[in-house]
Amino acid sequence: MTISPMPPEIMRAVRLEVFYDGLESPSISVPVLDFFGAAQGRPTALVTALTAIQEGRGFNAYFPMPFGKHVRVTLSNESPVSFPLYYQIDYTLEPTLGIDVGLLHASFRRENPTTMKRDFTIVEGIRGPGRFLGCVVGIRILQDDLFAWYGEGEVKMFIDGDRELPTICGTGLEDYAGTAWGMGAHQAPYQGVPLEITDPDAKRPMPDFASFYRWHLPDPVVFREELRVTIQQIGAVFILKGDTTKRALIEANHPLAGPGWQVGRGDVIEDWGIAERVDDYCATATGFVYASAAQSVTRYETSLATADLERKAYE
Repeated sequence: MTISPMPPEIMRAVRLEVFYDGLESPSISVPVLDFFGAAQGRPTALVTALTAIQEGRGFNAYFPMPFGKHVRVTLSNESPVSFPLYYQIDYTLEPTLGIDVGLLHASFRRENPTTMKRDFTIVEGIRGPGRFLGCVVGIRILQDDLFAWYGEGEVKMFIDGDRELPTICGTGLEDYAGTAWGMGAHQAPYQGVPLEITDPDAKRPMPDFASFYRWHLPDPVVFREELRVTIQQIGAVFILKGDTTKRALIEANHPLAGPGWQVGRGDVIEDWGIAERVDDYCATATGFVYASAAQSVTRYETSLATADLERKAYE
């Protein structure tokens, strides 16, 4: 499918929903671009194992989407402008579905801003048995005056009764996205960062917007009853020699995480550490969760999804 190139807040106001087998509520309810892998209302050229946005304007998805007796797919324009739409849906009809076939579920979440010391939830609430297929996550970076890097948060997967400790725990946001020592724009079949928007003339050390995708295809995440996936809201801080003001601001407003201050290296950095922070996170994921029976997902508020996405002057 394709829609016209439009400002981010308009693109984000187009809703894709899927209804299975007579359910009155959708099992997929997401902004249309996020479904294809592009967060923040900004289409960008993208090629992944499951989606492609060719030349930044041709939206293609290859998720297996089985259904029982009936399926309904809707696209809703919840913006104030009209635009042309072109689309094609290809399908096969089979006599029966196998007992191990799941139904694709997807929903959209956003916290703008997140809450200090509380992990952002990527997905929860789907009943198993099921499989977490992956996610598309967007970050609007809000705090850069004290931090050198926003993405130290661990991705945690709480599976089938996990409460305090997860079954799967990552080592940082960029590691989950498949890269290291920061997160620049790149693409690979199962994970990548298609979007990083940075003012070329600013001294800001971090981008204004970033997004990543992660598909769990060769590394399946399965659950019998329940699944919750979260990401911590912490970043990296470096204290230069003699910078007592920055140290005091961090200690007063951003609780240190992990082991606290670590001794710096060399003649410039006195100490470093990771500390709690808040940013603007969104995720399309409950979906990509496969579940054995059709379930309803929470429909997101369009006003929440479209806020604070306007193009920067340098864009």
